[in-house]
Amino acid sequence: MHIYRIGDAAALPGVSAHTVRRLVDGGKITAERDGTGCRIIPGPALAAYARQLHRAERDSTGSSAHNGFSGIVADVIRGDVSAQVEIQAGPFRVVAMVSRESAEELKLEPDVPAVAVIKSTNVVVDRP
Repeated sequence: MHIYRIGDAAALPGVSAHTVRRLVDGGKITAERDGTGCRIIPGPALAAYARQLHRAERDSTGSSAHNGFSGIVADVIRGDVSAQVEIQAGPFRVVAMVSRESAEELKLEPDVPAVAVIKSTNVVVDRP
């Protein structure tokens, strides 16, 4: 079983350590104390919270896509036919190519909120 310190648990979803402490204090994530008295989060407890969070977000979208990253448009580079859209979603940078027409209809400009919805059959999984 993998054990996470508060800071490590916070880095995974891209939130602050303070946010994770509040979630633990509020009973949303189960934590224990190690031999030195520091809070640690068992991997299964963190994974359970992540599943619960994902279900709540997915239920609110009504979409068949499972992977949506809310963020802010960081850059839009328009070409004659397509546009490259860069979204900063927490610690993640997502770059998408969309039609220029779609970018204009959605009024995609730097600083507007956006959701990168990813539906793919090929995903590469690495371990740090």
